[in-house]
Amino acid sequence: MPPDAPSPTAPLDDFDVANIVLWENERYWPFFERLRREDPVHYCRGSAYGAYWSVVTHQDILTVETNHQAYSSASQYGGVIIHDAIAVRFANQTLEGMITMDPPRHGEHRSAVSGIVARPNLEHFEKVIRARTTAVLDALPVGEEFDWVPAVSIELTTQMLATLFDFPFEDRHLLTRWSNVATTEPGLGVVATEEERIREMKDCLFYFTRLWRKRRKQPGAFDFLSMLSQNPATASMQPMNFLGNILVLIVGGNDTTRNSMTGAVCAFDQYPQELKKLKSDPALMENAVSEIIRWQTPISHMRRTALADTELGGKSIKQGDKVVMWYISGNRDEKVFEDPERFNIERENVRRHLSFGGGIHRCMGRRLAELQLKILWEEILNRWSRIEVAGDPVRIRSNFVHGYESLPVRIIP
Repeated sequence: MPPDAPSPTAPLDDFDVANIVLWENERYWPFFERLRREDPVHYCRGSAYGAYWSVVTHQDILTVETNHQAYSSASQYGGVIIHDAIAVRFANQTLEGMITMDPPRHGEHRSAVSGIVARPNLEHFEKVIRARTTAVLDALPVGEEFDWVPAVSIELTTQMLATLFDFPFEDRHLLTRWSNVATTEPGLGVVATEEERIREMKDCLFYFTRLWRKRRKQPGAFDFLSMLSQNPATASMQPMNFLGNILVLIVGGNDTTRNSMTGAVCAFDQYPQELKKLKSDPALMENAVSEIIRWQTPISHMRRTALADTELGGKSIKQGDKVVMWYISGNRDEKVFEDPERFNIERENVRRHLSFGGGIHRCMGRRLAELQLKILWEEILNRWSRIEVAGDPVRIRSNFVHGYESLPVRIIP
C-alpha cells in the first residue's frame, strides 16, 4: 500500500471509507470489516464530500433503506450519492429523477415505466437477449487475448438499453458515455471538470428531447420514452425532471448488468471449482447469478439525508445529516453470509443480497438484469471450457460504481 494511503489500523476517528484512494485497487475491504466489527454506524467528520455517516451492516442498511419517512432520497436534500446531486442547471431547475424523489411522487414516476420490465414481459425479452448474446459471443476471437468489457459487457448492455428506449441503434454508444459521465466525479478519468459534465448532460437532454417529441405523436408504443411521454404523471415533466428520469433508467440499465457480466468472469477465474459445479449442475444457474451480483455489488453505495433527529445503532443522527448505506459492506456481512469473501454459487441465502437495494427504491429492472446474466452464462457454457483472465483488471475510479474499465481475457475452447 502506498505511504499516502490510509491505514485500516488507524484510529476509527480517522476513517473515511469514501476516500477515492481506497477505491482505486479495492483497498477498502479491511476498513469495512473493522467498521462492521467495531463501529457499524460510523461518523466521518471531514471528507471530500463533507461530513457523513457510514452504515455498513446488512440490518442497519435495511433499516435506513425501508424508512423513507426518516431518511430522504430527494434531490432537494442532496440525492442518493455521497457526492451531492449533480449541479446541472437548466431553466432554473435542479436535476431530479424518480430515484431522487420521496413518496408519493416517486411511486407515480416509477409506475409510469415499470411495466416494461415486469415479469410477464421477460419471455419476449428472453428471445431478443439470447439472439444478441449468441451473435456477440460467436464473433469473439477464441484463443486470442481481447478486452471483455467493450467486446461483451458494454456491447450487450448497450444493445439492451437501446431496445428499452427504442433508441437509434447506430448511436447506442452514447448511452454508455452518458452513464459514465453521470456517475463519475470530474477529474477521475471520464470528464475533467464539472462544466464539461454539465455540457454533456445537456447534450443528452437535447437528444432525448428530440426523441420525446416524436414519441408523443405515437400513442401505444412500448418503450421507456413513450411510456413516460404518455403517462399523466410524467407527460408534462420539466427539463431537469425529464433528464433525471432518463439518467436513472440509463444508469440502472447499464452499470449493474455491465459490471456483473465482467465481475462474473473474474469470479469464475478466481474460483474455478465453482465453474465446475455449474457445468455439472446447470440447475444452479439462478443461484449462481444471484451470487455473482452479491459478490460483485456493482453499485457500492446509496445515500439518504435525515429528515429529523433520529437514532440508528445507538448513534444520534441529526436532521440534515448525510447517511451513506454501503451495499458493498452489507453484502459481506459475516452475520448474514457465511464466509462472505468467498464466491460460492451454492450459497443458500444469497437472495438476501443488497445489490438491488430495498424498500420502495428496490431496482425495478432486477429480473431483467438477472435474465441477461443467466442467458450469457448458459451460452458461454454451451461453447467453451472457460474464460481465462489474462491480466490485471482496470477498475473504474469511483466509490459509487463498483466496476471495470477493462479486463483482458482469453477464451479457452
